[in-house]
Amino acid sequence: HWHRHEEEDEFFYVVCGHLDIDLEGRPLGMAPAKGFTVPKGVLHRTRAPSRTVILMVEKAGVVPTGD
Repeated sequence: HWHRHEEEDEFFYVVCGHLDIDLEGRPLGMAPAKGFTVPKGVLHRTRAPSRTVILMVEKAGVVPTGD
């Protein structure tokens, strides 16, 4: 599901597994112990090819599927 958050950044940290974050124009693969902040306004989607545990940090009230 491609989406964006117009007012908030979104931070992802991989605890275990592998997380793919597709950004406008480039894919990003994340291994355990890696983190990445998707800046506000950037079109993105997340995918996990197998069981993955992540920590996602965003402000209360943010709709995870975008604005």
